[in-house]
Amino acid sequence: MEKRTTRRIMVGNVPIGGDAPVSIQSMTNTDTRDIAATVRQINELAAAGADLVRLAVFDADAAAAIRAIRPRAAVPLVADIHFDYRLAIAAIENGIDKLRINPGNIGSDDRVGEVVRCASEHGIPIRVGVNGGSLDKRFSEKYPDKAEAMVESALYHVSLLEKHGFGDTVISVKCSDVPTMFRAYRMLAERTDYPLHLGVTEAGTERRALVKSAAGIGALLLNGIGDTIRVSITGDPVREVSAAKEILQSLGLRRGVDIVSCPTCGRNRVPTLPVVEEITRRTEGLNVPIRIAIMGCAVNGPGEAADADVGVAMGEGKGLLFAKGKKLRSVPAAEVTEALMALIEEFVRENGS
Repeated sequence: MEKRTTRRIMVGNVPIGGDAPVSIQSMTNTDTRDIAATVRQINELAAAGADLVRLAVFDADAAAAIRAIRPRAAVPLVADIHFDYRLAIAAIENGIDKLRINPGNIGSDDRVGEVVRCASEHGIPIRVGVNGGSLDKRFSEKYPDKAEAMVESALYHVSLLEKHGFGDTVISVKCSDVPTMFRAYRMLAERTDYPLHLGVTEAGTERRALVKSAAGIGALLLNGIGDTIRVSITGDPVREVSAAKEILQSLGLRRGVDIVSCPTCGRNRVPTLPVVEEITRRTEGLNVPIRIAIMGCAVNGPGEAADADVGVAMGEGKGLLFAKGKKLRSVPAAEVTEALMALIEEFVRENGS
């Protein structure tokens, strides 16, 4: 896929846009004023694979907490600001790495200018975030097409920053409706070279959020659109990071484990699901690009999984191990999981970084 060309910004040591890889974001659901809990969750998200973590900054105490949180955080932090320009300035002065604002709801042009000057002085980028569910009536009434209204709103709010000479900007036009979100980002990509933050907002609980995010975010990435992503899930934000990694891995945009397994059918003579679940558990967190095939019978493997690095095809009471389509040996069904893990570990030793 040919990636859309964008300008590049830096969030701490994480690049967004240009030729940088697509980065993963998530957001804490702790009370930001609870410093210990917030630091703990930030670092859990970082350990899971998040490149950036956003915090809700809703009052002066939350902004002040950034000073204690930032030195203990393993990844750059983004302050989520609404309505009060003073919180944006305080967040910057307390060490935040990026702001997420909507310039239209933080006050007059003079106040936007104050935020921009402070961000410029500290080298802090800004994400202009527009959501379909809270769209400014000026745009929703003027543009019946919600996707178009979101794009016009985003570009207007970016212009408020540009008026003050600021261009270190990322844009998002999130929506809970996948087709609307997709069209909005497509329109936006045609009209600007700013990096884009992708997401299906308010996507719901994990199963629904995974489907909606894979459809919306995945479709855009396949079209070369998108520089950083967040999968929104109601619940544990660590699951957001895992989901984002799976989306990027499935598109070939991030290193990691890709497990290919057939859906099974009446030809299956050895239970396949327990093997898939155990191999998935034991390979979670590996940062080595490896494709592992676990096939229920000879019909689906090794032939259909010839491009897998390692794999197994089940037979009558046994499993046939293979690597790169080459048959290696058969092992009894009870030994399949351990034998396959041994192949995986050998591959990691030879190819790990």
